[in-house]
Parts: sequence; structure tokens; C-alpha cells
Amino acid sequence: MKVALASRIDDRDALAYTSSLAEELIRLGYEVILEQGTARHLDREGVPFEELAGDLAVIVGGDGSVLLAVHRMRRQIPILGINWGEVGFLANLEPDEAPLFFAAHRDDFTVEPRMRITLTANGERLGDALNEAVIVTSRPAKMLRFSVTVDGTVAERFRADGILISTPTGSTAYAMSAGGPIIDPRIEGFLIIPLAPYMLSSRPHMISTDRTLEIRLETEKPAHLVIDGQSTFEMERETAISIRKADEPALFVQTGKHFFERVNLKLRRL
Repeated sequence: MKVALASRIDDRDALAYTSSLAEELIRLGYEVILEQGTARHLDREGVPFEELAGDLAVIVGGDGSVLLAVHRMRRQIPILGINWGEVGFLANLEPDEAPLFFAAHRDDFTVEPRMRITLTANGERLGDALNEAVIVTSRPAKMLRFSVTVDGTVAERFRADGILISTPTGSTAYAMSAGGPIIDPRIEGFLIIPLAPYMLSSRPHMISTDRTLEIRLETEKPAHLVIDGQSTFEMERETAISIRKADEPALFVQTGKHFFERVNLKLRRL
């Protein structure tokens, strides 16, 4: 089995752990390739994220590291995150759990697809989000005006500091901090959350992926669209963002930990 290994590069301990993990995987009979940035910090040869290929991508880091890997891979391969961050909700294993997992799964593992969303504007594809896309004001204390259109019908108009479009996977990230619900990642839908809305009647919406969804910015105030904290775009007045289910989901290796067990462990016991 071929394993692509990547680490956060701003933490010496994480890099040292990644180096020792690579040696352990080779000892167990895995073929190991290193991501280029990781390899450079370990004085080894590596392969750019965009060219990573294999049966499994192992990411040592926090949720940001996992999101970066998903965004930079041209073709999604199964990801296993080893938590070297704080909450690490996208990382299923703790560092001390990894050796036993790899020893027990040398031949196969279970993969769960996670829905992503594709965002387009004026026919141009902007990118895919695994967690969320957020439109926020570029000027503090200045509100934006939005309309939400579902199947061609305006479902709501409101003023707010911004709007967040989340996947079920992202419901335990920014969306949760913004007052949204925790959603089973097996459900497929678009979670829409106004950020600090002017009217209390502006509430979160959960919209089926079977419907067409459009978010329109109806103000001249400057705003930015941010996708998974990885890509940022300036928005102009009357910019309409179309949201649909992405053609290719992200793929996550299952480690036997139930989703709601992890919710209890990682979120309710912080």
C-alpha cells in the first residue's frame, strides 16, 4: 500500500513525529512518499501536493492542514488526519494511536465520502469547500444586504455582517460558533447562517442539495468571499454566487470512532 505523508511545517515536533512515522510505516511494509514541503524540511525528496497519488494520504496537523490538503490535491484520495492541533475535528487519530492503526490496516480500510460544495459566479468556478464559504464585510461595523434564492424564488432578504454557507462537515466548525446546529455528516444539504443579522427573524436554513441555491450581495459596500479559509475573492455589488453539490467528495478514512462519540469528546469536553 502506498502512503503519501504530509506534516504541518511550522512545528518542529510535528515534523519529527512525521519523520519517525515514515520510518515506522516503511518497517510495516508500506511504500511511503513525502509531500514536497514536508520533505524539504526533513532534507528529503518529495512530491508536490498537486501530484500526490497513492492509496492513502496521511496528514499530521490540525483541521487547517487537512483542509489545505483537500484543496491542493487535484484528485481526491482517502485522507487520514493525525491530530497535531487543538480540536482537530477532521483528524480521526491522536499521535499515539497511529502505529496500532497502521499495523492493523495494512491491507484495507473503510472510507467515508464527505460532501463538498462548488461555488460559481458569472459562470466562473471559484472553488470547492469542504467546511464552508463565508461572505463578510471588508469594513468593520458596516452591514451587508443579501438575498437567498431557492429554486428561483427569493426565500429571504436580510442585513448582516456576513453570511455563511456550510456543509454538514463544516457544521462543527465556524457554523457552530455562529449558532448553527451540529449536523450528521451523512446528511447532504446546504446550511445557510446569517452572521450577526440586524433582525432576529433572520434564522439559519438547511436546504436540500436537490434544490438550486443562489446568494446575491445587494449592497455596494466592499465584501470578500472566503472558501475554507484557503481562498479569498473580492465581491462587487449584485454579485450572485451559485452553490451546488461538488462532483467529487472528500474521502476520509474511518478509524472506528463514531461521529457523535467524537462530538462528545472533542467539543463538549473542551
